[in-house]
Amino acid sequence: MSELFTDLRETVRRRYAAAAVKVTEGGAACCGPQQVEVDENFGSTLYAADERDALPAEAVAASLGCGNPTAVAELREGERVLDLGSGGGIDVLLSARRVGPTGKAYGVDMTDEMLALALANAEKAGATNVEFLKGTIESIPLPANTIDVVISNCVINLSVDKSAVFDETFRVLKPGGRIGVSDVVADDTLTPQQRAERGDHVGCIAGALSFAEYRTGLEAAGFTDIEIIPTHSVADGMHSAIVRATKPRTVGTSSKAAGPADTCCGVNACCTPDESSTDPD
Repeated sequence: MSELFTDLRETVRRRYAAAAVKVTEGGAACCGPQQVEVDENFGSTLYAADERDALPAEAVAASLGCGNPTAVAELREGERVLDLGSGGGIDVLLSARRVGPTGKAYGVDMTDEMLALALANAEKAGATNVEFLKGTIESIPLPANTIDVVISNCVINLSVDKSAVFDETFRVLKPGGRIGVSDVVADDTLTPQQRAERGDHVGCIAGALSFAEYRTGLEAAGFTDIEIIPTHSVADGMHSAIVRATKPRTVGTSSKAAGPADTCCGVNACCTPDESSTDPD
């Protein structure tokens, strides 16, 4: 990874670590947690009032997304769902309610402060069917073919290697699995330089893909039935969008589907014939 990419990732990590600390420290105040400052195009106002009211105030205060992926992913009872860049846990907790006790909601995040906040929120919510994992969305710490639905809320645009995100998402999904993502997407006419003029990388603007680039990236990873539907403007020529796609039920053997050789299995997931359990129990 280049020095530029490393610097961008660290900038993103610091920004969201600071947001988690702000919420955590604000939670000790008399009036509850301090809301992270975002404009009207981002944050908890994009969730219905009854959804916000059912969650710990800290999970709502830490919401920094550009949509509500749980509302578009059509989650069903008993499914396993994974949230990429789970932050304070708002989408994991909402997903856990939708999939019920026979399902499970995972969250993966690279920021220790956000993971600590998410775990505290899960405990406050009394959620027993959730699990938060430390890792990056470019190298997801889950076995291949174990997840029914992958969601994400305005995080893929922050990645420095989006093709790896798409490949990893494809790998962990079961055949027939699907994605339901909220993300920032740029008009095809905007160059990367023009996107950067409208906002910085950590603000979810400069790193956004165009509609055509997003579709091409998903297709290259193997996805089909791709839909990218803009919902509202977040800057000139930049949109919050709903992204849906499906992993075909019949997938040819490839390195993408098999995953890295050191991928663990046997913990909250079944092993494939080519994998051996890292935990015999």
